[in-house]
Amino acid sequence: MKRSLPLAMLLALSLAPAARAANEADYKAAYATAEAASKEAAGLRNQWTTTVTTLAAARKAADGGDFDRATAAAREAEALAKASIFQANSEKDAWKAMEIR
Repeated sequence: MKRSLPLAMLLALSLAPAARAANEADYKAAYATAEAASKEAAGLRNQWTTTVTTLAAARKAADGGDFDRATAAAREAEALAKASIFQANSEKDAWKAMEIR
């Protein structure tokens, strides 16, 4: 239960509506941050497939000129990547707490 709270907070913050329309620069900044987090998750061997799919959706929206949707998707991908990083780090040593029978 304690582990799901940070994940829920990350996702809630990433899905908060923007106060103004996003532009290409907003999208590029959000995408770069999301891509870096996704690469970090991949380095931990815990990259979620939903992160990759959401990054692709962001790219597709940006290619179509919809920078609001593209930026929102990039921020969602960042939240997913950070959640997968959190999961990888929190479970790295969790197996030690389990009782081996």
